[in-house]
Amino acid sequence: MTNIRDIAKKAGVSVSTVSRVLNHHPYVKEEKRRLVEQVIQELNYEQNINAVHLSKGKTNMIAVVLPFINHPYFSLLLEGVASQALEKQYQLVICQTNYDVKKEEEALHMLKTKQVDGVIICSRASSWSTIEYYQQYGPIAVCENVQNRSIRSVYVDHYVAFKQALMYLKEKGYTEIGYCIGRMTGTNSQQRQQAYKEYIERINQPYHSEWVFQGCLNVTDGEKVVKKLVQMKNRPQALLVTNDQVAIGIKAQCEQAGISVPGDLAIIGFDNHPLSSYLQITTIELPLKEMGETLFTLVGNKVTQKIELPFRLIERKSV
Repeated sequence: MTNIRDIAKKAGVSVSTVSRVLNHHPYVKEEKRRLVEQVIQELNYEQNINAVHLSKGKTNMIAVVLPFINHPYFSLLLEGVASQALEKQYQLVICQTNYDVKKEEEALHMLKTKQVDGVIICSRASSWSTIEYYQQYGPIAVCENVQNRSIRSVYVDHYVAFKQALMYLKEKGYTEIGYCIGRMTGTNSQQRQQAYKEYIERINQPYHSEWVFQGCLNVTDGEKVVKKLVQMKNRPQALLVTNDQVAIGIKAQCEQAGISVPGDLAIIGFDNHPLSSYLQITTIELPLKEMGETLFTLVGNKVTQKIELPFRLIERKSV
């Protein structure tokens, strides 16, 4: 295998000159640069990228951890991260976990072994103690409110967003409200649940566990929600749905089931997916692409920051 000594010998220059050419050092005479580049091409030399990373102490690679690649919420986050990576000439290592803690820790181990310069976690399965442990090896940014922890984060206040949506429904005359969620664990989910429980306590409504639909991630999950609603003797007047894909499925299935929206069932979604506009679904718009851009910036920032981004409620005809 060809090495830089072979190149130096054939070009009649020093090894340090070859190294400077390979690393695009400006202080090399043009004649020598052209000669070294010609020999490199003749010998079909390829740099050992691992050796380069080791010598520089930097890989220009960031690991992005997300549970699902094909979900619109995470796709938009990833789009924001990727736009900044392209601009800053970084490469991304995409790690899909399906919320498997071991898969997440594999990505964090890449930081420990210097395979990447930082890790972005779009939705967390690992414990805070695990993330805090791996921070000694490099920057980690998460997409949730870390509260008093010293961890880089960008987030939307899901407690406030959920509370605002619930009060909006109440103002419209809906008091019997259920909600759909992807999973019950995780900081964002816990904040939503807290807002919901405080709301029903405030208006003296009983807690109906059957009105809380878990595992709702896509359109077909929304269809399943409506099939359950049809079988209920006592069903909610409105649903707060934590992603627009599910809300779209609910609205489509309601039409087939003869349930009027918003007459029989009001719907508020989250994310402001383009189809929610087409189907006139009221939604909470989250700045997902901006969140992704900010996550990338935080990984490159030497200071641990916590950045809250705003949301807004977009009124349409599903309420």
